Amino acid sequence: MTKEQDIEQGLISKLEDLKYTYRPDIRDRLTLEENFRRKFEELNKVRLSDTEFERLKEQIVTPDVFAAAKLLRERNTFQREDGTPLQYTLVHIKEWCKNSFEVVNQLRINTQNSHHRYDVILLINGVPVVQIELKAFDVSPRRAMQQIVDYKNDPGNGYANSLLCFIQLFVISNRSNTWYFANNHSRHFSFDADERFLPVYRFAGEDNTKIVHLDDFAEAFLAKCILAEMISRYMVLVAGEQKLMMMRPYQIYAVRAIVECIHQNRGNGYIWHTTGSGKTLTSFKASILLKDNPDIEKCLFVVDRKDLDRQTREEFNRFQEGCVEENTNTEKLVQRLLSEDYADKVIVTTIQKLGLALGGNNKSKGKNGQNYKERLQPLSDKRVVFIFDECHRSQFGENHKAIKAFFPKAQLFGFTGTPIFDTNATYKQVEGKLASFKTTKDIFHKELHAYTITHAIEDRNVLRFHIDYFGAHAKGEKKDRSGKKAKVGALPTQQAVVEAILAKHQAAAAGRKFNAVLATASINHAIAYHRLFKEAQQARLDEDDSFQPLNIACLFSPPAEGNKDVAQLQEDLPQEKADNQEDPNEKKEALKAIIADYNEQYSTNHDLGNFDLYYQDVQKRIKDQQYPNSDLARVHKIDIVIVVDMLLTGFDSKFLNTLYVDKNLKYHGLIQAFSRTNRVLNDTKPYGNILDFRNQEKEVDEAIALFSGEDTQRPKEIWLADPAPRVIDKLKKAVSALNTFMESQGLDCTPEQVANIKGDEARAHFVNAFKEVQRCKTQLDQYTDLSEEERTTIEAVLPEDRLRGFRSAYLDTAQRLKFQQDKYGDDAGPVRQLDFEFVLFSSAVIDYDYIMGLISRFSQAAPRKQKMSREQLIGMLSSTANFMDERHVMVDYVKTLKEGEGLSEKAIREGYEAFKANRFAGELAKTAHKHGLETDALQAFVDTIMGRMIFDGEQLSDLLAPLALGWKERTTKELALMEDLMPLLKKLAQGREISGLGAYEN
Repeated sequence: MTKEQDIEQGLISKLEDLKYTYRPDIRDRLTLEENFRRKFEELNKVRLSDTEFERLKEQIVTPDVFAAAKLLRERNTFQREDGTPLQYTLVHIKEWCKNSFEVVNQLRINTQNSHHRYDVILLINGVPVVQIELKAFDVSPRRAMQQIVDYKNDPGNGYANSLLCFIQLFVISNRSNTWYFANNHSRHFSFDADERFLPVYRFAGEDNTKIVHLDDFAEAFLAKCILAEMISRYMVLVAGEQKLMMMRPYQIYAVRAIVECIHQNRGNGYIWHTTGSGKTLTSFKASILLKDNPDIEKCLFVVDRKDLDRQTREEFNRFQEGCVEENTNTEKLVQRLLSEDYADKVIVTTIQKLGLALGGNNKSKGKNGQNYKERLQPLSDKRVVFIFDECHRSQFGENHKAIKAFFPKAQLFGFTGTPIFDTNATYKQVEGKLASFKTTKDIFHKELHAYTITHAIEDRNVLRFHIDYFGAHAKGEKKDRSGKKAKVGALPTQQAVVEAILAKHQAAAAGRKFNAVLATASINHAIAYHRLFKEAQQARLDEDDSFQPLNIACLFSPPAEGNKDVAQLQEDLPQEKADNQEDPNEKKEALKAIIADYNEQYSTNHDLGNFDLYYQDVQKRIKDQQYPNSDLARVHKIDIVIVVDMLLTGFDSKFLNTLYVDKNLKYHGLIQAFSRTNRVLNDTKPYGNILDFRNQEKEVDEAIALFSGEDTQRPKEIWLADPAPRVIDKLKKAVSALNTFMESQGLDCTPEQVANIKGDEARAHFVNAFKEVQRCKTQLDQYTDLSEEERTTIEAVLPEDRLRGFRSAYLDTAQRLKFQQDKYGDDAGPVRQLDFEFVLFSSAVIDYDYIMGLISRFSQAAPRKQKMSREQLIGMLSSTANFMDERHVMVDYVKTLKEGEGLSEKAIREGYEAFKANRFAGELAKTAHKHGLETDALQAFVDTIMGRMIFDGEQLSDLLAPLALGWKERTTKELALMEDLMPLLKKLAQGREISGLGAYEN
């Protein structure tokens, strides 16, 4: 027996202990369907004829993952042979525990194009719902996940045309480590150079301790009633994206705690889940489960700003279409509170509207002039649940008292990433009176569940922070990394900050792949910064016309001047609200000028009268930063947005990685602001970057200590990225390991020797070794505080030219191995488990327009004036994953050009397209000759495919007809031709999908 078989048998025994029924007789499609039929007929108390069963299968089996998931959870109708309707469910949807639970192994589903075997599958009432893939050795979960998606992409695969379409969850384990993730359409998984964060989870206990051993995972997650609850209650079907989401363990425990607290009527409670951990999904699921509780009259999800109201409503409706409606004003809110419509049971509103509704004064009137509070009186003795988002912002003051006074039976639940403790409670003006912040515990009584930023960083659900301190402490001293105190001058001027940002942004934002926020101390500071950036960048352009200016936006609220929307917005923007009291006209004119600049930059038409639309547009551009630039040209993106209070709380974007700080921050305000930068994307974003120009190291240490959670040891080591010397040591070890490997192959450790590596196992070893080198270099490239000595050390360890050469060799080797991996799948030998992570080798800046501009400047400048030599240009092209299928063609084109020839960019583009067309024509002619075809006929065949982006098998038969082959010979010839033609078609497609081509992928 192999180790993998041992793991499989051990799991089956464990599941039998958990009262699953082992079904060794179910090994193929026929026995799977026969078992499903028996279970279906028992559940629905019916006997189907063979014809009816075939029609039922046709009705329920679908390649649409989302449709299948809905079908599994709903009551459905089937028309029987006699015309009568049969109301049926596939499983017992009211009480999932009452279903039968079975385990099968080594199931084979053979179709015309795929022959797959599945290790272990769990059946609920005969329906396959969980697939468990077992590995006998260490494997990247991302690679194992990709293998499953590769199976799903096979034409006519079992997931698309058998009962396997109902799989809800995939589990991957090598016994020691176990991961799980939701089934989805393949478009929700990406593995190329543009990959996003992949939702692979590890299960955990209520105290966030990981449960990763397969036996422990089986007990905690796969036990019959637990698995039933996971699938029926804690999976979310995201209607807007036709996507399945599995809640993370801490989200499940939080929802469960709230529901139980309400069920037992045990007062209030709060959830401490760190910023970025998905609180909206948690609160949505809690709200939806409360919808079905007959004892609860209403569930209100309360936010404290209009933009968060809109954002939360959109999120809720993304999870479930039409889940909540917009409350355009307080009157609308009151109407929905009084409505008995089931759709109005869950309401998203702002604390301000709620405060007006419960105010009880003469101004709080609506329909027929009747007081809102009087109209709401019938609700006062009902059980109403309030869930507060970021409760420390919205829950203090008169509004809280009004809710408690009006709804004595209400239960209040708060979500916060940064609770208010005695340490960070302060004083503020609350509705004209001086009041102290109460602690979160004072308001919500008990903590129901905690998942702190420390937990989230350890789980890689959010990133660590890399903090650079500039400026001075009050005593004028600063510590360097060695711990010695170094004398520094006064706080840097705004001009110095601008110069520092312009010098450091390229590194901080990974070559402008990401964007940044500059947090300033006041509106006047923000205005000054906007002007200074404009002047400084114009000065650089005047000196160097090749300088690429950063796209700078600026965002602060205007004077309210009676505008209720702006006044509401400013309730949580204390600095901006105060600033707008002084010289409001000056602020207004400055903001008008800033918006005018924005309109000119982005060809928009915003104005001060519709500030909210401008605000939304800025947020959208930050979120749409994603690369490559073909998705969104650089001219449409934002590099840095200057703010005062806005965007520092509640705003999320995976593409924001840097916060420049020129304002005093403390405790929860500091953590909230820093947490804008630490959303997970992929390995090109190793941490959130903080460049603090006020040297607030003491304040950072205090905040980390306060929000780390009670049981955390050494929180700074968890929260903060490794210092540069430690990463440099890792780089040295990675380069040393690469050198040792190359020597073991009898080769010098140089890029040109990579081509001489023999055998796929050795090439796979090189891929993994150099990937670690690149990972360390990616981290160091984003450090903005490297000393000259450290830069010299890095260059000595691996000179830039040599690194570029290795990157090029890596891409050549990886492409070759990826082709084998795609072609042979599990039969690809040592290549099958490789995870290439091409994203580490891609660049945000290097797009087609950028390259054509560079080549044009190379052509126009005389050799002695060149800023980039031919060799450097070729090296850059060869070492980026942005042009995987085209980079060799570009390199060969550059080799044909003469320095100083003076070609315009238009001529360069036209020349390249002609060169590429000639190259392709030559390759196509060679392919035609090899297979005995006329070149014109093959060209016409390819043109037809690319014109429609559809591959037609009949046209392929027509193409080969002149060869007069028998059917066996023709089939062999087709496969041989397509093997040569596929790479050419993929080059032409440039990432677009050619429908019908998948049949020849493997």
